[in-house]
Amino acid sequence: MRPPRELGAHLDTILAHGERLVRPLRIRALDRPLPAGEGCVRDLAFRLFRGALAYVDGMDMGELRQAWLRETAPPDLVEGAAVARYGALVRGRVAGWFEGAGPGEFTRIIETGGGPSTGHALLDRAVSRAEQQLRDLRDVAVGLGAPVEELP
Repeated sequence: MRPPRELGAHLDTILAHGERLVRPLRIRALDRPLPAGEGCVRDLAFRLFRGALAYVDGMDMGELRQAWLRETAPPDLVEGAAVARYGALVRGRVAGWFEGAGPGEFTRIIETGGGPSTGHALLDRAVSRAEQQLRDLRDVAVGLGAPVEELP
């Protein structure tokens, strides 16, 4: 497992890529259903950012609620630019949390729906989930004609 600060920097890079991928998407593209009935493209993009926010919220509260990871995009996130702005706000919140977090934060035990976890292990899972969501979002965007972009 990579060190927490390295994971945090990687998470920020993932979110930045997500912002760039979703920004040009229009309403019709965002409304496209995802395979396997997991909502629409808008929900996938929203969950990429919401998952990172759920991590810092969970660290602050000592509990990560699984429902946070399944939320759907709110109705005001209509176009890709709006989702990207939400992503930028999340990046700011996450970066601020990492700036203020001491080394002991990552050894704390956080309650999750799957049992207790250290903050470090929880961060590792959050980054892995974000990597997969970014790959899925990139695949959708490329399928809609976006240029292929190398992922982190």
